[in-house]
Amino acid sequence: MTNCFILLAAGKGKRFKSNNPKQFTNYINKPLFMHSVNKALKSKLFKSIIIVSNKPIKNIRNKSIKVITGGNERYQSSHKALDFIKNKKFKNVFIHDAARPNFSLKLLKKLNFNLKKNKAVVPYLTTDNSTKYRIKNKIQNLNREYLLFTQTPQCFDFKTLYNLSKSNNIKITDDVSLFLNNNKKVKFVKGEQENFKITTKDDLKKINIKNFYGIGFDIHKLTKNKKLYLGGLKIPFHSGLQGHSDGDVILHAIIDGLLGAMRKKDIGSLYPSNKMKFKNIRSPNMLSPILKNLDKEGYFINNIDVNLICERPKVSKFREKIITSLSNLLNINKDQINLKGKTVEKLGLIGKEQAIACEAIVSLNRYA
Repeated sequence: MTNCFILLAAGKGKRFKSNNPKQFTNYINKPLFMHSVNKALKSKLFKSIIIVSNKPIKNIRNKSIKVITGGNERYQSSHKALDFIKNKKFKNVFIHDAARPNFSLKLLKKLNFNLKKNKAVVPYLTTDNSTKYRIKNKIQNLNREYLLFTQTPQCFDFKTLYNLSKSNNIKITDDVSLFLNNNKKVKFVKGEQENFKITTKDDLKKINIKNFYGIGFDIHKLTKNKKLYLGGLKIPFHSGLQGHSDGDVILHAIIDGLLGAMRKKDIGSLYPSNKMKFKNIRSPNMLSPILKNLDKEGYFINNIDVNLICERPKVSKFREKIITSLSNLLNINKDQINLKGKTVEKLGLIGKEQAIACEAIVSLNRYA
């Protein structure tokens, strides 16, 4: 694996008209640029990913991802990235604009396949529109059959692109221009309509998103001399929750909500209580494969609303810590999680502090 993925995310995005650069705006529940990063990781085509940004990026935990500072212009940011990896022995480099988050893994693989016999491979689209060209006050027709609207990712033989970039000092709008300006061969392959560039806020509405909802519920008895886990967090309390697993009612309700939204039966189907291999299993370990399946099928968590039903412990005392724990386990922002505490006015087992229950409503998104 000798490929490097360079993500250009240093632009100002003036036409987006926002105080927050468009590449960092929230898009389908995560910063726009992270969609491209996640797809590059998921493809397993790249040994390294370089993010070029003029804004600090925190919480990047994958060691294969590096963040460097960009330039004032796109071509300068691209060259800085190429210069950064010049001694790292990459054969090929893919350069992508963070403003195009909707490319597919299929496109990445097609580009990589065509790169085997070419030194430059670029996706493009044609147009069905009649096209004109203005020169001063004169407007001329253009033959649309000859028009190519190029997209990114664009991929290249690293050494060739680096040498062309090193000697370039004029403004260019994409990297394939270096090849074309120097009369070098380029392989053009059909791109994707969905791989459009987000330029204005209206472009955020172009992608068709479907919503899915699931409800989860769980209840366990309290028992002495057992640790209490809620939302993956150990809570100091006189009793813990009885169950085949650790009895974490919050995570169990969320798991059932996720499964419901994905139409995947329920938690008991995956973790039956008559199987000894699940005896005392921690609930975060039960959640992990559900999240992997969610990602595999293209779902994104939009929102989770949780009701924890108990007399004690008081939710208000642990709310922020539990939300932080859930945020880390689910890999979503804390503002996508709401946690409420409910009592039952001293009624029944819950009212007598002999049980704790939880219900959760989960909202998922997926590309239509």
